[in-house]
Formats: sequence, C-alpha cells, structure tokens
Amino acid sequence: MKWLPRSLAVRATLLLGLIACAVTGVLGAYFFYTARTAVMEHLDTQLIGRVEHFRRLVGNVQTIADLHDRPLLFETMLGAENDVLLLRRPGEAPFIDVNPAHFPVPGALAAAAPERELTVGDVLRVPPTADMPMHWVAALARSGRDGDMVEVVAGHPLTNEVRMIRANRDRVVLGAIVAMLASTLLAYLVLRHGLRPLRRVAAKAALINPINLAMRLPEHDAPREVQHMVVAFNAMLDRIATGYERLSQFSADLAHEIRTPIGALIGQTQVALHRARSVDEYQHLLESNLEELNRLRLIAENILFLAQADHAALTIERAPLGLGDELQKIADYFEGPAEERGIRFDVQASGTAFVNATLCRRAVNNLVVNAVRYGAEGTKVRLIGVQDGDTATIAVENEGSPVPTEQLARLFDRFYRGDAARSRDTESNGLGLAIVKAIMALHGGEACATSPTPGSIRFELRFPAPARA
Repeated sequence: MKWLPRSLAVRATLLLGLIACAVTGVLGAYFFYTARTAVMEHLDTQLIGRVEHFRRLVGNVQTIADLHDRPLLFETMLGAENDVLLLRRPGEAPFIDVNPAHFPVPGALAAAAPERELTVGDVLRVPPTADMPMHWVAALARSGRDGDMVEVVAGHPLTNEVRMIRANRDRVVLGAIVAMLASTLLAYLVLRHGLRPLRRVAAKAALINPINLAMRLPEHDAPREVQHMVVAFNAMLDRIATGYERLSQFSADLAHEIRTPIGALIGQTQVALHRARSVDEYQHLLESNLEELNRLRLIAENILFLAQADHAALTIERAPLGLGDELQKIADYFEGPAEERGIRFDVQASGTAFVNATLCRRAVNNLVVNAVRYGAEGTKVRLIGVQDGDTATIAVENEGSPVPTEQLARLFDRFYRGDAARSRDTESNGLGLAIVKAIMALHGGEACATSPTPGSIRFELRFPAPARA
C-alpha cells in the first residue's frame, strides 16, 4: 500500500470521493433510465392512441373512397412533421401516404386484428438508417358501410426525444461530476476540521522531553475516538517518567556507591605513598584495597545480573525443590554470623516448590542476610515454607527497627535504604532486595514486604505453579 498518500485526511477524502462518485453515478443512472423509460412509455401510449383514433375514423366513414378525398385531414392530425401515417388495403399500396421523410415500413411490423385493443407490446421499436430510433404500430379496421378491411400504420421518429434524452444524460453526468467534486471538497474540509484535535495532541506531544516529562496530553477536549489513544499515551508517559526517575536515581546511587570504595582506595594509596612504609603496612594496605575491590566487583556482578534480568528474555529451568531441607541448610549455613549477634533460626517448612534451585537459593540467602544484618540482637529469624497445591510460598521474618508502611513497597528498589541503620558501614550495597525482586520476576512470581506486628518485618516469596505445556 505504498502508493497510498501518507495523509489520513487525503486518504479518507479519496475514499469518500470514490463513495460519492459511486453513489451519485448510480443515482444519476437510475433517474436517467427511469426518465427515459417514462418518456418511451408515454410516447408509445400516444402512438397507440393515435392508431386507435384512426381506426375509429375508418369505422365511421361510409366507404373507403371517402378517405381518398380527405388526405390533408390526416396530415393535420399527426403529432409531428416527420410522423408517418399509412392507410392501405392489406397487400396493396397506401391510398393515404403521409411520410415526409420516406421512412421504410419494417417488414417485421404485424397488424393487430380489428377487434383487439392495442397494447404497448404491439409497438415495434427499430433503429432507422439515420441512426435515430423509431416506433411503429399497425392495426386493422373495417369501414362503416361496405366493411372493407383497412390497415392503419403509424410511425414516430424519436428525433426530439433522443435529443432531449441526450441533453438530460449530459446534465446527469455533469451533475454527478459536480456533486462528486463538491462532496470531495466538503469531505476534505470537514476532515481537516475534525482532525484538529490530533494536531493539537501532536503539538502538545512535541513539547514533551526528558526535562519536562511531567507534561501530559489534554484529555477533556479530545474526541471520543482520540481519548483512548490520549489516555494510553499519558499512561505510557507515566511509565516512562517513573522509569526515567528511577534510572536517574539509580545512576546517582550507583555513582555514590562506587565513589565510596574508589575514594577509599585513592585515599589509602595516597597516604601509603606519602612516605616509605614497612612490609606489614603495605600488606595491611593491600588487604584493605582488596576488600574495596571485592566490594566493587560485587556491585558490578549485581548490576550485571539485574541488567540481564531486566532486558534479556531469560528462560530458566525449574525442578522440584524440597522446602524443609533447603531452608534448614540455609539456616545452618548462616548459623555462625547469626550467633555473633545472638540471633537464632526457627525453620518451619514442608512441601515442594517448583523453582530454579540456584536462583531460589540466592533470593532466600539475600533475605536471610538482610534479616541477620538488620535484625535486633537476641531475637529469632523465622524461615517458613508452605506449599498450596502447585504454588509455594517462602517467608523470612525477623524483629528489628520499625519500618514505616509507606516504605515497605520501596524496600525492593535499587540502592534504597529505609533508615539510618541501613546506611551504616556494612557490606550492603543496597542491591540485595532488588535482586530478590528480579529473581521472582524471572519465575513469574511476586516478592512483598509486610509488617505483621510493630517492630517486625516479613518478606514473602510467592512462586506460582509451572506453566502447562
């Protein structure tokens, strides 16, 4: 469809023009042929009436000889100067011959019986040599006294009628063309007027840029057909603005996270180079730099994982995983760090989850690390696993500093820290819960945080049933 114009107004105008051309053409042709048929029927009726009149005239005369003496009477009773009237005995030459143009009588013309009334079906329509249609009617009549049979033949050339029909045909064609052009022009003007809301929307959209993402397209004055598009476009702008804001915040947080270890590396190295150091001091410097480099490596790995989870169509393999054994292994693994803070584990799990074991284990590990790091000393961390049909839920619950309700939904944002305690010098880089959310997205599941009681926080991972092949 590359040949179509790019403008919707022009396309619609052309289509409306074609429709107008078809409609006006059909209507014009219908009225033209209806009028022509009516003219022909009226002409045939007049011609039949004329023949019937002459039949009665023949029946009223005393003898056929009386007809010979009055030829001018028949000429004055014709409808036009070129009309034909012949009176003749069957098989003989006409004794009344009114035929100024000398039209030949067609051989196919059959005379109606004297007792039968003429109908339109008795009219013979033939084209003459002058390329002008002509109608003929013939009927037999008896004279009044002697009863001689006389054939009445009448003909009418359609000279004036054809001229009138052709003139009307030209008028119909001209009217159809004018109507088509006028309707096309009006359709274009109406469409241009009707598409003004789209131009206003386009002008408004042209003002939107990354610096001004808060601007939205007007919905109240948009036509109903455009409102759905405007609403969808505004919703898209909301998503873009949210994503852009998060991306900007992510970039700022990432720069902040990287600046801290890089600053430590530079500062410690500059101090060490200020004067000669002992081997032990250099070894201590290298160990400190190695910790900062590992921190940078961990940030890079986490960001790489999040980027792959966000932008790549990853497909993960799943298999049944026993919740009881898996959560107990995780509790045993973190038992040492937990004891340093006086934290104990309480595992209550049963059933099976259909998950990717490596990713599931990483998500739960991040939640446990978060619980041990920010849980109150001397409290308990509960690991809960529940199977409900084909779905499974893993929960990690701990006691700690109260988290405001409005901050719970943001805990899974990248580099987000809900309180000052989360900003202290720890190994956290603010990406652990974001990775948990990304892992659940790969599973088609959901991660959420709630506060069942004041001072407690509960993280839940809901793994859906596997998709049926």
